[in-house]
Amino acid sequence: MSDLCDLVGDMTNGVDAVLLFGPSGSYYERAAGADLPVVVVAQENTVDAEHFVDLPLEFADVSQRIRFGLEGALENELLEEGSTALCAAKTFAEDIDSVVRVRAGEFARSGVYELFADSRAEAHIIRDVLEVAIELGKKGQKGKPVGALFVVGDAGKVMNKSRPLSYNPFEKSHVHVGDPIVNVMLKEFSRLDGAFIISDSGKIVSAYRYLEPSAEGVDIPKGLGARHMAGGAITRDTNAVSIVLSESDGLVRAFSGGQLVLELDPEDY
Repeated sequence: MSDLCDLVGDMTNGVDAVLLFGPSGSYYERAAGADLPVVVVAQENTVDAEHFVDLPLEFADVSQRIRFGLEGALENELLEEGSTALCAAKTFAEDIDSVVRVRAGEFARSGVYELFADSRAEAHIIRDVLEVAIELGKKGQKGKPVGALFVVGDAGKVMNKSRPLSYNPFEKSHVHVGDPIVNVMLKEFSRLDGAFIISDSGKIVSAYRYLEPSAEGVDIPKGLGARHMAGGAITRDTNAVSIVLSESDGLVRAFSGGQLVLELDPEDY
């Protein structure tokens, strides 16, 4: 038992800060008494933590959750590059049950934090679109897998770099993503070709758009097709982000600045 205690002690020795992912109030109070900076990473600051990183999506993959928290803490100067953080998160239980020791900055930035924090579109709009894509990925259309492409933000420039494939059902409407009825409409229209264009504020600007950005210099993973190439390229040429549901493998991917920054399996949510 003493060897096990020593092993745990080695993990905590020399730690510069603690990151708590969705802690209970009692867990936060215990951690805050450890005389170390404590950063809470969660969807709401229910424990009134002094240092807080807003988690817009409850990433099922713990490593993605931790990466987001670390990138957010670094971006907000709650951690310094090279500092050692003890990350405590939920994996199997309702409360925190896993601890990971990570040196902040010793990994390539994925851009996942910037996807939400630094985009023109509001963070909750990107989250709402992701949730539509995730649900569509789970259920498909009448039990069959479908693909979909959502371009969020910088809608004027995106419209100038695209052309209509058919009548735009949203041309004279003022509906916004996040409304349950609108989300149902998006899922229904997703079975047809073309991208959805969504404004910074979440207004559905258009459906059935054929994107026409140059694909030169856009690097997407092998095996992904024209929908992903267009989704990646439009984010390089504009200040939009794109969210793509793959019909072939069922994964949801997000692009920003011409780069793939997030990959999710809808079945994990």
